[in-house]
This record gives sequence, structure tokens and C-alpha cells, in this order.
Amino acid sequence: MTKPPFRADHVGSFLRPKALIDARAAFKEGRIDKAELRAVEDEAIRGVVAMQEGLGLKGITDGEFRRTYFHTDFLLQLDGVEETGGTQVKFHNHGGTDLEYAPPVMSITGKVQHAKDIQRADFEFLASVTSQTPKVTIPSPTMLHFRGGRDAINADAYPDLDQFYQDLSAAYRAEIASLADAGCRYLQLDDTNLAYLCDDTQRENARKRGMDPDELPRLYARIINDSIRDKPADMTVCVHLCRGNFRSSWAAEGGYEPVAETLFNELKVDGYFLEYDDPRSGDFAPLRHVPKGKTVVLGLVTTKLADMESADDVKARIDEAAKFMPLDQMALSPQCGFSSTVHGNDIAMEQQSAKMQLVIDVARDVWGEL
Repeated sequence: MTKPPFRADHVGSFLRPKALIDARAAFKEGRIDKAELRAVEDEAIRGVVAMQEGLGLKGITDGEFRRTYFHTDFLLQLDGVEETGGTQVKFHNHGGTDLEYAPPVMSITGKVQHAKDIQRADFEFLASVTSQTPKVTIPSPTMLHFRGGRDAINADAYPDLDQFYQDLSAAYRAEIASLADAGCRYLQLDDTNLAYLCDDTQRENARKRGMDPDELPRLYARIINDSIRDKPADMTVCVHLCRGNFRSSWAAEGGYEPVAETLFNELKVDGYFLEYDDPRSGDFAPLRHVPKGKTVVLGLVTTKLADMESADDVKARIDEAAKFMPLDQMALSPQCGFSSTVHGNDIAMEQQSAKMQLVIDVARDVWGEL
């Protein structure tokens, strides 16, 4: 495939090398300045780009090495957005234990505006150090709504929520225009909320926040569509659905059926990165809703466990998915990033590379290309 998403692709984040973790700690403690931190980030990004290119990948990210969280570092650069503490979330893991953690909560304290370029300089650096297609990953605009709802949006700034949705989409359009002007042609929106709406507990929590979980997928499709409406015709936009990814743990589970029709037919994106690494993501039946012209990247190789899947098992699952949608509209990736937060999943660097190599080997066997 000459246009993304590619047959062998990935969600975007990679485990941070020790030198980068140490530099972040030094910056936080005031022992190095921002320029020195960025120099360390640059060197780490050169390394992760070389790793990806060495494996043969065509879509290349910076590993999200300049971020602490996949979403907050971006969202806090919009005017009107502030971090207001954390909300305790119970994350689950394959060991059967729960991990209590309070990820940051974003609140809308004023009018949302795009006051400056957010990812442009980072994209330009990435593009300068890769010969392949650079991909930018940013949080979905829905990340500023679902977790807090009406209570997290200042009523003086936004007595009418429709105006908030319009301003939010306009801010995203401005950022996407900036990236497009810099040459970006592969963009991914990371969205936990559409995946959370597949979970009965999360749906009930949304009701408690005054939201209708049956209507939210349509609202979110409208916000995303409005955000990307002016993208260049040759820019590929994908959405990645995630049920939570913190230190090999997750916060939600459930198949895609509750959101499938809206996700695949109302959301005007080119492709979908979908978690399908274990039973918590349900079966492949929702893929029957995928229309022609869209690609589903099956996340069949887990980033949460060090245990390696067998190539034959992954191929068998691709065959199973092909009962519901055409094989030539599919691709393969790990189920999520390896480090959606700076903490990283509980696997080693060599296991990360082995997982990516498995994706590449299977893609070549199934489709004969990357």
C-alpha cells in the first residue's frame, strides 16, 4: 500500500529510553533547561526512527517522546483548557488485580482557541529525520468532553454547549491546517471515549454525568467530522480506539457493537486502529458495518503482555475477521501504543521490537506487502 494506513502499522507510542526518562527528571528538578531537554528528545527520536525504519515500517512516529501523557501535553496548549486535578480510575490487568490511578482531568475554564502551533515543530523535526511517511498522533477532540461533561465546562464561557463544540472543532481545524502546511499527510486521532461507550459501567457513569450514551457516538462523530472537514484531500486521517492503556492495564471492556454503525458510517475518517488483542474487545461481527473505501487496522498483537503471540494464531484471527469484511480493507498493528503515558507498559525494549517484527512478518505473509 502506497497510502497509509499501511499493511503493517502501529499506534504510535514507544517505550522511553532511560536517557530520556533521566533527562525529564532533570528538567523537572531544574538541573537542565528546556533546550537541553529538547536536545535529548531529538537524539532519542532519531533512535526510535532508526528502529522503525530498520524493521521496515513505512509509517513513522516520534514515539510520543516529547509527551508525558498521550493527551494532556497537547490539550493544555489550547487556550481555555486547564488541568484540574485527577479523577480516580480503576485499571484492570491480566493478573486479575486492580490498579488505582488518577489520570489528569481537563477542564474548560474559558473560550477554547488555537493560539499557537502545537505539533508543527515536532512534526518538522520528525520529517527531517525519516525517509518514510511521518505520522502525527494527537488526542481526539472528544477528550475534552467525555470525562467531565457539562460540569467540566465553565457555564459563563459556554452557557450553550453547541458553541463549545464549534470552538473546539475550529481549534482543531487550525492545528490541522498548520500541520498540513508543514507537509503532514498522515494524522491519527486517539480516542478512548468511543471505546469506553462500549463498556456497560462507563455508559452508566456517563448517564450519571448527565449524558446519553446512545447519543454520544453521534455527537462525537459530528465533532470529529467538523474538526477534520478542511483537511487536504491527500491527508489520511485515522482514529484509534483505546480502552485505556496505563502500565499494561485498562479501564474499559466490551465489543464495538454499541458504536459500530456510527463509527464506521458517520465518522468521516479513512481508517480505524481497533483493539482486538483479547476477549475484552469482543468479536469481529461489528466489522460487518465497515463500508467500502475504509481500512481497519486490526490490533491483534498486544502491547500489554510480554508473551509472544504465534504467527499462525494471528493469521487465524485475520481469517476470522475476513468473514465480516474484505481482507484487502484490513491491515495489522499492535493493539495499542507501548507507552501511552511516560510510565510505559510492563514489557522490555526487546519484547517491544519482537512484537513489531511479528506484525511485519504476518503482514508480509498475508498481504505480500507492508
